[in-house]
Amino acid sequence: MIKSMTGFGKAEFEVNNKKITLELKALNSKQIDINARLPSVYREKEIEIRKELAEKLVRGKVDLTLYVENHGSESNSKINEPILVSYYQHLKKINDMLGLKTDQSTLHAVLKLPDVVKSEYDTFDEEEWLVIADHLRKAIDEINEFRAKEGKALEIDIIANTQSISDLLTQVAPFEAQRMSIIKNRLTESLGKINMTNNVDENRFEQELIYYIDKMDMNEEKVRLENHCSFFIETIAQEELNGKKLGFIAQEMGREINTLGSKAYESNIQRMVVQMKDHLERIKEQLLNVL
Repeated sequence: MIKSMTGFGKAEFEVNNKKITLELKALNSKQIDINARLPSVYREKEIEIRKELAEKLVRGKVDLTLYVENHGSESNSKINEPILVSYYQHLKKINDMLGLKTDQSTLHAVLKLPDVVKSEYDTFDEEEWLVIADHLRKAIDEINEFRAKEGKALEIDIIANTQSISDLLTQVAPFEAQRMSIIKNRLTESLGKINMTNNVDENRFEQELIYYIDKMDMNEEKVRLENHCSFFIETIAQEELNGKKLGFIAQEMGREINTLGSKAYESNIQRMVVQMKDHLERIKEQLLNVL
């Protein structure tokens, strides 16, 4: 069983006359990479949030955003009346000295001066945070459900491509017998071109040919590749998270396929090796998103 690293979770709720929207998004990444955008009042909980996300989401690029919209009747911004009156009186005095009119525009100008409007920041409320933390866990559970669902689709595709590699491997055998005659003919032709065919010891030639064919034997690579494919599918079926492990097995599969290609010396086998590589590339692309 595998899981995708991609997921999305969202929660909208109200607490203390505030509408809170919590969004959690996860994409693929080699390690856990958390980006948390929180209102300043909740910043003291950021370490706690990161720890929980790392424990439950394990790996991926995780974006957490918390929006807070105040539905209360009172604004967080207050007018500092003593300062406003002081500014206004000073400006009125200056206007009188200069013979200018003091009117509503003067008040507008005063409102833009420093310290006239002050913001009163919310204080941290532990009970409020408990509600937010509960919805955060629900969003994490939602992401994990999403990941499991996406993982099933990935699993089907990955197993199909792995099975295709195994099927192609079984089709190599009928063409292996042709390899020896092809290699022997090539060596004979090469010797003929340099006029050494009459001086060649046939017994020694056969011995060298057998040694050469033995060196080019593909049975070990075929057995290892088949074992890697079986181990790959067995690993997918395990309950534990195994994206990195599957990646390592895929690398080993690639090594055996490349060696088969270098030893092929037969066009049909070479075509099969190309097809195997194509299926392996599809597997590797999918594994980039496996948890």
